[in-house]
Amino acid sequence: MRDSKVSSWIGARMAELHQVDIDAVMLQESPPSSSPSPIEGEAWEAGVKKNVKSWLVAAREVLALPSVPEGLRGQLDLEKFERDWDQYISWLEDKERRESSSPIVFSHNDAQYGNLLRLTTLKDGAPEHRQIIVVDFEYASPNPAAFDIANHFHEWTANYHGETPHLLDSARYPTLKQRRNFYRAYLTYSHPSTLPTRAPTGSTPTEVAESEMQTLESQVRAWSPASHAMWAIWGIVQAREALEGKDGEPEFDYVGYAKCRMEGFYREIRALCV
Repeated sequence: MRDSKVSSWIGARMAELHQVDIDAVMLQESPPSSSPSPIEGEAWEAGVKKNVKSWLVAAREVLALPSVPEGLRGQLDLEKFERDWDQYISWLEDKERRESSSPIVFSHNDAQYGNLLRLTTLKDGAPEHRQIIVVDFEYASPNPAAFDIANHFHEWTANYHGETPHLLDSARYPTLKQRRNFYRAYLTYSHPSTLPTRAPTGSTPTEVAESEMQTLESQVRAWSPASHAMWAIWGIVQAREALEGKDGEPEFDYVGYAKCRMEGFYREIRALCV
């Protein structure tokens, strides 16, 4: 993902995914027994907000287990988290009212390197970026485009095959130059009408308005803490078996992961002065 060309391909593919007809996909996937969906064409609620709200219920149940040390409950303090989450969302909604809101699109929400495959051969005449194939849509849902991008950038900091796969290394977060390389491809392919019908192999998107780049950077920065928050709560829920002593020798430290993502959430909202 850190290769500049590959990163631009991923940006182009994400832009194409975000153009999927969200109404058609979500209305088709919703089971009859689920809660009512919005009427076609209406705005969808951000999946990250729904996830945090619903997963908090399960996370509280996990931390209420008798086997959970009191110190861990204090470290992950979900009452404080919920207050700070609500304050952050309120700040975010106000920012988007004052400036510009990131559009709700069909988002993958888990664009980590294990879910991004590369074809060994490419169909004749196909643009280079089409060799990137996105898989595993388990967490896909409507979300702001900036959330999906921010979540992908956090995955740059993960090494799931290292000695501490549960810890993110913020030093590996993409630089501004690397982010702009991604944005350039994303914004180019977000406007398919400006592309040639048959994009030549080897073509590189370059013509993107600076104002669009700056707006996207601002939106991604604003939605970035939401990624940490969602996966922190997910980590607590996934830790149930380990905390109950039923997981034997766990392959992944979900508690450590939850702590790491929670720390990331607080670090980033402080940076945003929320």
